Amino acid sequence: MIEQTDISYEKTILIGLITKFQDEVKSEEYLDELEFLAYTAGGEVLKRFTQKMDVPNPKTFIGTGKLEEVKNFVNENEVGVAIFDDELTPAQQKNIEKILQCKIIDRTNLILDIFAQRAQTSYARTQVELAQYEYLLPRLAGMWTHLERQRGGIGMRGPGETEIETDRRIVRDRISLLKDKLKKIDRQMEVQRGNRGSLVRVALVGYTNVGKSTLMNVISKSDVFAENKLFATLDTTVRKVVIGNLPFLLTDTVGFIRKLPTQLVESFKSTLDEVREADLLLHVVDISHPSFEHHIDSVEKILEEIGSADKPTVMVFNKIDAYEPEEIDEDDLITEKTKAHYTLEEWRHTWMAKLNGDAIFISALNKENFDEFRKLVYDKVREIHTTRFPYNTFLYDEYTEEEE
Repeated sequence: MIEQTDISYEKTILIGLITKFQDEVKSEEYLDELEFLAYTAGGEVLKRFTQKMDVPNPKTFIGTGKLEEVKNFVNENEVGVAIFDDELTPAQQKNIEKILQCKIIDRTNLILDIFAQRAQTSYARTQVELAQYEYLLPRLAGMWTHLERQRGGIGMRGPGETEIETDRRIVRDRISLLKDKLKKIDRQMEVQRGNRGSLVRVALVGYTNVGKSTLMNVISKSDVFAENKLFATLDTTVRKVVIGNLPFLLTDTVGFIRKLPTQLVESFKSTLDEVREADLLLHVVDISHPSFEHHIDSVEKILEEIGSADKPTVMVFNKIDAYEPEEIDEDDLITEKTKAHYTLEEWRHTWMAKLNGDAIFISALNKENFDEFRKLVYDKVREIHTTRFPYNTFLYDEYTEEEE
Protein backbone atom coordinates (compact mmCIF):
# COMPACT_ATOMS: atom_id res chain seq x y z
CA MET A 1 0.00 0.00 0.00
CA ILE A 2 2.74 2.47 0.97
CA GLU A 3 5.34 3.13 -1.71
CA GLN A 4 8.28 5.43 -1.11
CA THR A 5 9.24 7.09 -4.38
CA ASP A 6 11.15 10.17 -5.46
CA ILE A 7 8.99 13.28 -5.21
CA SER A 8 8.52 15.29 -8.42
CA TYR A 9 6.56 18.51 -8.11
CA GLU A 10 3.07 18.28 -9.61
CA LYS A 11 0.99 21.22 -10.79
CA THR A 12 -1.65 21.75 -8.14
CA ILE A 13 -4.63 23.99 -7.35
CA LEU A 14 -6.32 24.53 -3.98
CA ILE A 15 -10.07 24.84 -3.44
CA GLY A 16 -11.74 26.07 -0.24
CA LEU A 17 -15.01 27.51 1.04
CA ILE A 18 -15.94 30.63 2.99
CA THR A 19 -18.91 29.68 5.19
CA LYS A 20 -20.73 31.06 8.23
CA PHE A 21 -18.43 28.87 10.37
CA GLN A 22 -15.25 29.76 8.46
CA ASP A 23 -14.86 33.42 7.52
CA GLU A 24 -12.55 34.81 4.83
CA VAL A 25 -9.58 35.30 7.18
CA LYS A 26 -9.82 31.77 8.60
CA SER A 27 -10.32 30.30 5.12
CA GLU A 28 -7.14 32.05 3.96
CA GLU A 29 -5.24 30.64 6.98
CA TYR A 30 -6.43 27.11 6.20
CA LEU A 31 -5.41 27.49 2.55
CA ASP A 32 -1.96 28.79 3.61
CA GLU A 33 -1.57 25.62 5.68
CA LEU A 34 -2.95 23.49 2.83
CA GLU A 35 -0.37 25.03 0.47
CA PHE A 36 2.42 24.09 2.91
CA LEU A 37 0.97 20.56 3.09
CA ALA A 38 0.89 20.39 -0.73
CA TYR A 39 4.52 21.57 -0.89
CA THR A 40 5.51 18.96 1.71
CA ALA A 41 3.80 16.26 -0.38
CA GLY A 42 5.53 17.42 -3.57
CA GLY A 43 3.06 19.82 -5.17
CA GLU A 44 3.54 23.22 -6.78
CA VAL A 45 0.44 25.37 -6.15
CA LEU A 46 -0.52 27.46 -9.19
CA LYS A 47 -3.74 29.04 -7.94
CA ARG A 48 -6.32 29.08 -5.13
CA PHE A 49 -10.07 29.07 -5.65
CA THR A 50 -12.52 30.10 -2.92
CA GLN A 51 -16.29 30.47 -2.91
CA LYS A 52 -18.78 31.88 -0.40
CA MET A 53 -21.45 29.29 0.45
CA ASP A 54 -23.53 28.60 3.54
CA VAL A 55 -22.96 24.86 3.20
CA PRO A 56 -20.97 22.78 0.68
CA ASN A 57 -22.82 21.59 -2.43
CA PRO A 58 -23.74 17.93 -1.66
CA LYS A 59 -22.94 16.89 -5.25
CA THR A 60 -19.86 18.91 -6.22
CA PHE A 61 -18.72 20.64 -2.96
CA ILE A 62 -18.54 24.03 -4.78
CA GLY A 63 -21.12 25.58 -7.11
CA THR A 64 -21.39 24.51 -10.77
CA GLY A 65 -20.32 27.95 -12.02
CA LYS A 66 -17.17 27.96 -9.90
CA LEU A 67 -16.48 24.36 -10.92
CA GLU A 68 -16.62 25.40 -14.60
CA GLU A 69 -14.08 28.17 -13.85
CA VAL A 70 -11.82 25.62 -12.15
CA LYS A 71 -12.21 23.23 -15.11
CA ASN A 72 -11.09 25.90 -17.60
CA PHE A 73 -8.00 26.69 -15.48
CA VAL A 74 -7.15 22.99 -15.14
CA ASN A 75 -7.34 22.46 -18.91
CA GLU A 76 -5.40 25.61 -19.81
CA ASN A 77 -2.54 24.94 -17.35
CA GLU A 78 -2.43 21.13 -17.48
CA VAL A 79 -3.05 20.86 -13.74
CA GLY A 80 -2.59 17.33 -12.40
CA VAL A 81 -4.07 17.60 -8.91
CA ALA A 82 -6.97 19.55 -7.33
CA ILE A 83 -6.81 19.64 -3.53
CA PHE A 84 -9.91 20.46 -1.48
CA ASP A 85 -9.53 21.94 2.01
CA ASP A 86 -12.30 19.79 3.54
CA GLU A 87 -13.00 16.08 3.43
CA LEU A 88 -15.07 15.11 0.39
CA THR A 89 -17.76 12.45 0.41
CA PRO A 90 -17.24 9.51 -1.98
CA ALA A 91 -20.07 10.86 -4.20
CA GLN A 92 -18.57 14.37 -4.34
CA GLN A 93 -15.16 12.98 -5.24
CA LYS A 94 -16.64 10.84 -8.03
CA ASN A 95 -18.68 13.72 -9.49
CA ILE A 96 -15.80 16.23 -9.40
CA GLU A 97 -13.41 13.73 -11.01
CA LYS A 98 -15.83 13.27 -13.93
CA ILE A 99 -15.93 17.01 -14.55
CA LEU A 100 -12.31 18.07 -13.94
CA GLN A 101 -10.65 14.94 -15.37
CA CYS A 102 -7.69 15.16 -12.95
CA LYS A 103 -6.70 13.72 -9.57
CA ILE A 104 -9.03 14.90 -6.80
CA ILE A 105 -7.57 14.88 -3.28
CA ASP A 106 -9.04 16.26 -0.06
CA ARG A 107 -7.19 17.46 3.03
CA THR A 108 -7.46 14.06 4.75
CA ASN A 109 -6.04 12.18 1.76
CA LEU A 110 -3.20 14.70 1.48
CA ILE A 111 -2.21 14.30 5.14
CA LEU A 112 -2.35 10.51 4.79
CA ASP A 113 -0.09 10.76 1.72
CA ILE A 114 2.47 12.84 3.66
CA PHE A 115 2.36 10.35 6.52
CA ALA A 116 3.00 7.54 4.01
CA GLN A 117 6.09 9.40 2.75
CA ARG A 118 7.38 10.11 6.25
CA ALA A 119 6.80 6.71 7.90
CA GLN A 120 10.20 5.11 8.49
CA THR A 121 9.69 2.27 10.97
CA SER A 122 7.54 -0.81 10.43
CA TYR A 123 5.30 0.39 13.27
CA ALA A 124 4.64 3.82 11.74
CA ARG A 125 4.09 2.30 8.31
CA THR A 126 1.53 -0.15 9.73
CA GLN A 127 -0.34 2.69 11.45
CA VAL A 128 -0.44 4.78 8.29
CA GLU A 129 -1.49 1.83 6.12
CA LEU A 130 -4.40 1.11 8.47
CA ALA A 131 -5.54 4.75 8.27
CA GLN A 132 -5.24 4.67 4.46
CA TYR A 133 -7.36 1.54 4.13
CA GLU A 134 -10.04 2.90 6.49
CA TYR A 135 -10.16 6.05 4.36
CA LEU A 136 -10.24 3.99 1.14
CA LEU A 137 -13.00 1.54 2.09
CA PRO A 138 -16.07 3.78 1.56
CA ARG A 139 -14.49 5.25 -1.59
CA LEU A 140 -13.86 2.02 -3.49
CA ALA A 141 -16.93 2.44 -5.70
CA GLY A 142 -15.72 5.76 -7.05
CA MET A 143 -12.10 4.82 -7.58
CA TRP A 144 -12.29 2.15 -10.28
CA THR A 145 -14.17 1.96 -13.57
CA HIS A 146 -13.85 -1.83 -13.89
CA LEU A 147 -15.95 -2.61 -10.81
CA GLU A 148 -19.04 -3.76 -12.65
CA ARG A 149 -20.90 -7.05 -12.20
CA GLN A 150 -19.14 -10.13 -13.41
CA ARG A 151 -20.02 -11.06 -16.99
CA GLY A 152 -23.17 -13.13 -17.40
CA GLY A 153 -23.64 -16.21 -19.62
CA ILE A 154 -23.53 -19.97 -19.32
CA GLY A 155 -22.49 -21.08 -15.88
CA MET A 156 -22.51 -17.51 -14.52
CA ARG A 157 -26.16 -17.13 -13.52
CA GLY A 158 -25.88 -18.38 -9.94
CA PRO A 159 -25.46 -16.31 -6.78
CA GLY A 160 -22.13 -14.58 -7.00
CA GLU A 161 -20.07 -11.77 -5.64
CA THR A 162 -19.66 -8.51 -7.53
CA GLU A 163 -16.14 -7.31 -8.15
CA ILE A 164 -16.61 -4.33 -5.82
CA GLU A 165 -17.78 -6.65 -3.03
CA THR A 166 -14.66 -8.76 -3.57
CA ASP A 167 -12.45 -5.67 -3.28
CA ARG A 168 -14.30 -4.49 -0.16
CA ARG A 169 -13.86 -7.90 1.43
CA ILE A 170 -10.14 -7.85 0.65
CA VAL A 171 -9.80 -4.36 2.18
CA ARG A 172 -11.80 -5.36 5.30
CA ASP A 173 -9.60 -8.45 5.72
CA ARG A 174 -6.50 -6.28 5.38
CA ILE A 175 -7.85 -3.83 8.00
CA SER A 176 -8.47 -6.72 10.44
CA LEU A 177 -4.96 -8.04 9.80
CA LEU A 178 -3.37 -4.63 10.38
CA LYS A 179 -5.39 -4.09 13.58
CA ASP A 180 -4.19 -7.45 14.92
CA LYS A 181 -0.62 -6.54 13.99
CA LEU A 182 -0.94 -3.19 15.79
CA LYS A 183 -2.35 -4.86 18.90
CA LYS A 184 0.72 -7.10 19.00
CA ILE A 185 3.09 -4.13 18.58
CA ASP A 186 1.07 -2.17 21.18
CA ARG A 187 1.67 -4.93 23.71
CA GLN A 188 5.40 -4.89 22.91
CA MET A 189 5.54 -1.11 23.32
CA GLU A 190 3.60 -1.35 26.59
CA VAL A 191 6.28 -3.73 27.87
CA GLN A 192 8.98 -1.31 26.68
CA ARG A 193 7.31 1.57 28.53
CA GLY A 194 7.02 -0.60 31.64
CA ASN A 195 10.72 -1.49 31.44
CA ARG A 196 11.71 2.17 31.62
CA GLY A 197 11.29 2.07 35.37
CA SER A 198 9.94 4.90 37.48
CA LEU A 199 11.81 7.77 35.86
CA VAL A 200 9.75 10.92 35.34
CA ARG A 201 8.42 11.06 31.76
CA VAL A 202 8.27 14.34 29.86
CA ALA A 203 6.60 14.58 26.44
CA LEU A 204 7.01 17.28 23.80
CA VAL A 205 3.63 18.05 22.24
CA GLY A 206 2.49 20.75 19.86
CA TYR A 207 1.36 21.68 16.40
CA THR A 208 3.35 20.32 13.48
CA ASN A 209 6.50 22.25 12.49
CA VAL A 210 6.85 24.25 15.73
CA GLY A 211 10.39 23.01 16.46
CA LYS A 212 9.81 20.02 18.77
CA SER A 213 12.52 17.87 17.16
CA THR A 214 15.01 20.76 17.15
CA LEU A 215 14.31 21.30 20.85
CA MET A 216 14.68 17.54 21.45
CA ASN A 217 18.08 17.57 19.75
CA VAL A 218 19.34 20.52 21.79
CA ILE A 219 18.16 19.39 25.23
CA SER A 220 19.03 15.69 24.82
CA LYS A 221 22.15 16.18 22.65
CA SER A 222 20.71 13.61 20.22
CA ASP A 223 20.27 13.61 16.45
CA VAL A 224 16.53 13.36 15.78
CA PHE A 225 15.57 14.21 12.18
CA ALA A 226 14.33 17.82 11.94
CA GLU A 227 13.23 19.71 8.83
CA ASN A 228 11.18 22.82 8.02
CA LYS A 229 8.29 20.78 6.64
CA LEU A 230 5.01 19.57 8.10
CA PHE A 231 5.15 16.16 9.83
CA ALA A 232 8.94 15.82 9.49
CA THR A 233 8.77 13.50 12.53
CA LEU A 234 6.32 10.60 12.68
CA ASP A 235 8.12 8.04 14.81
CA THR A 236 8.16 8.57 18.54
CA THR A 237 11.67 9.06 19.94
CA VAL A 238 12.52 8.59 23.63
CA ARG A 239 15.81 9.79 25.12
CA LYS A 240 17.21 9.82 28.65
CA VAL A 241 18.08 13.40 29.63
CA VAL A 242 20.03 14.62 32.67
CA ILE A 243 19.75 18.23 33.84
CA GLY A 244 22.05 18.98 36.75
CA ASN A 245 21.97 15.65 38.55
CA LEU A 246 18.36 14.78 37.80
CA PRO A 247 17.60 12.15 35.09
CA PHE A 248 14.27 11.91 33.25
CA LEU A 249 12.88 10.54 29.96
CA LEU A 250 12.05 12.96 27.13
CA THR A 251 9.70 11.91 24.30
CA ASP A 252 9.33 13.60 20.91
CA THR A 253 5.84 12.89 19.51
CA VAL A 254 4.05 13.35 16.19
CA GLY A 255 2.83 16.90 15.55
CA PHE A 256 -0.87 17.79 15.57
CA ILE A 257 -2.76 19.79 12.95
CA ARG A 258 -6.17 21.40 12.49
CA LYS A 259 -8.76 19.08 10.93
CA LEU A 260 -6.59 16.07 11.84
CA PRO A 261 -8.11 13.00 10.11
CA THR A 262 -9.99 10.80 12.58
CA GLN A 263 -8.44 7.73 10.93
CA LEU A 264 -5.01 8.93 12.03
CA VAL A 265 -6.07 9.66 15.61
CA GLU A 266 -7.44 6.11 15.77
CA SER A 267 -4.46 4.35 14.17
CA PHE A 268 -1.88 6.42 16.08
CA LYS A 269 -3.47 5.72 19.47
CA SER A 270 -0.48 3.80 20.78
CA THR A 271 1.91 6.55 19.67
CA LEU A 272 -0.31 8.95 21.59
CA ASP A 273 -0.04 6.62 24.59
CA GLU A 274 3.39 8.19 25.12
CA VAL A 275 1.52 11.46 25.75
CA ARG A 276 -1.10 9.77 27.92
CA GLU A 277 1.54 8.19 30.16
CA ALA A 278 3.71 11.31 30.45
CA ASP A 279 4.03 13.01 33.85
CA LEU A 280 4.74 16.44 32.33
CA LEU A 281 3.92 17.97 28.94
CA LEU A 282 6.05 20.60 27.23
CA HIS A 283 3.58 22.28 24.87
CA VAL A 284 5.81 23.82 22.18
CA VAL A 285 4.32 26.79 20.29
CA ASP A 286 5.69 28.63 17.24
CA ILE A 287 5.13 32.20 18.42
CA SER A 288 6.33 33.58 15.09
CA HIS A 289 3.29 32.03 13.34
CA PRO A 290 0.42 34.54 12.95
CA SER A 291 -2.13 31.88 13.96
CA PHE A 292 -0.29 30.44 16.95
CA GLU A 293 -3.29 30.96 19.27
CA HIS A 294 -5.44 28.80 16.95
CA HIS A 295 -2.67 26.19 16.97
CA ILE A 296 -2.77 26.13 20.78
CA ASP A 297 -6.55 25.59 20.69
CA SER A 298 -6.18 22.72 18.18
CA VAL A 299 -3.53 20.97 20.27
CA GLU A 300 -5.55 21.39 23.49
CA LYS A 301 -8.62 19.98 21.74
CA ILE A 302 -6.70 16.84 20.67
CA LEU A 303 -5.17 16.49 24.14
CA GLU A 304 -8.71 16.58 25.53
CA GLU A 305 -9.79 13.89 23.05
CA ILE A 306 -7.02 11.53 24.22
CA GLY A 307 -7.63 12.27 27.92
CA SER A 308 -4.44 14.28 28.60
CA ALA A 309 -5.79 17.82 29.01
CA ASP A 310 -5.37 17.86 32.83
CA LYS A 311 -1.65 16.94 32.90
CA PRO A 312 0.93 19.43 34.28
CA THR A 313 1.95 21.52 31.28
CA VAL A 314 4.65 24.07 30.51
CA MET A 315 4.02 26.39 27.55
CA VAL A 316 7.24 26.74 25.55
CA PHE A 317 6.96 29.67 23.12
CA ASN A 318 9.62 28.83 20.54
CA LYS A 319 11.12 30.69 17.53
CA ILE A 320 11.40 34.10 19.24
CA ASP A 321 14.31 34.74 16.85
CA ALA A 322 11.80 34.72 13.96
CA TYR A 323 9.12 36.81 15.70
CA GLU A 324 8.61 40.24 14.12
CA PRO A 325 5.62 42.35 15.22
CA GLU A 326 4.02 44.67 12.69
CA GLU A 327 4.89 48.32 13.29
CA ILE A 328 2.72 51.44 13.36
CA ASP A 329 4.30 54.78 12.51
CA GLU A 330 4.14 57.37 15.30
CA ASP A 331 2.18 59.79 13.11
CA ASP A 332 -0.28 57.08 11.99
CA LEU A 333 -3.58 57.96 13.65
CA ILE A 334 -5.76 55.62 11.58
CA THR A 335 -4.26 52.14 11.98
CA GLU A 336 -5.73 50.38 14.99
CA LYS A 337 -3.33 48.35 17.15
CA THR A 338 -4.04 44.61 17.03
CA LYS A 339 -2.33 41.46 18.29
CA ALA A 340 -0.17 41.51 15.16
CA HIS A 341 1.52 44.63 16.60
CA TYR A 342 2.26 43.13 20.05
CA THR A 343 5.88 42.86 21.11
CA LEU A 344 6.99 39.75 23.02
CA GLU A 345 6.87 41.77 26.24
CA GLU A 346 3.28 42.80 25.51
CA TRP A 347 2.35 39.18 24.80
CA ARG A 348 3.75 38.25 28.23
CA HIS A 349 1.19 40.57 29.84
CA THR A 350 -1.84 39.14 27.99
CA TRP A 351 -3.51 35.83 28.88
CA MET A 352 0.00 34.36 29.10
CA ALA A 353 0.44 36.13 32.45
CA LYS A 354 -2.19 33.76 33.91
CA LEU A 355 0.09 30.77 33.29
CA ASN A 356 1.77 31.53 36.65
CA GLY A 357 5.35 30.93 35.57
CA ASP A 358 4.50 27.81 33.56
CA ALA A 359 5.58 29.56 30.34
CA ILE A 360 8.88 30.50 28.78
CA PHE A 361 10.03 32.22 25.57
CA ILE A 362 12.98 30.57 23.81
CA SER A 363 14.69 29.95 20.50
CA ALA A 364 15.71 26.29 20.19
CA LEU A 365 17.67 27.12 17.04
CA ASN A 366 19.81 29.87 18.61
CA LYS A 367 19.56 28.56 22.21
CA GLU A 368 18.15 31.90 23.44
CA ASN A 369 16.89 31.78 27.08
CA PHE A 370 18.00 28.16 27.19
CA ASP A 371 19.43 28.33 30.72
CA GLU A 372 16.07 29.58 32.03
CA PHE A 373 14.29 26.85 30.07
CA ARG A 374 16.48 24.11 31.56
CA LYS A 375 15.98 25.53 35.06
CA LEU A 376 12.18 25.59 34.62
CA VAL A 377 12.09 21.98 33.32
CA TYR A 378 14.42 20.91 36.15
CA ASP A 379 12.14 22.47 38.78
CA LYS A 380 9.01 20.86 37.31
CA VAL A 381 10.63 17.41 36.97
CA ARG A 382 12.12 17.64 40.49
CA GLU A 383 8.69 18.48 41.91
CA ILE A 384 7.24 15.29 40.37
CA HIS A 385 10.32 13.23 41.27
CA THR A 386 10.30 14.17 44.97
CA THR A 387 6.61 13.23 45.15
CA ARG A 388 7.42 9.82 43.66
CA PHE A 389 10.59 9.27 45.70
CA PRO A 390 10.17 11.26 48.94
CA TYR A 391 12.90 9.28 50.69
CA ASN A 392 15.77 10.39 48.45
CA THR A 393 15.11 14.10 47.93
CA PHE A 394 18.37 14.85 49.72
CA LEU A 395 20.22 13.45 46.69
CA TYR A 396 19.05 16.36 44.57
CA ASP A 397 20.37 19.72 45.67
CA GLU A 398 19.09 22.94 44.21
CA TYR A 399 19.98 23.21 40.53
CA THR A 400 22.66 25.67 39.48
CA GLU A 401 24.36 26.14 36.13
CA GLU A 402 27.77 25.46 37.72
CA GLU A 403 26.71 21.79 38.03
CA GLU A 404 26.61 21.46 34.24
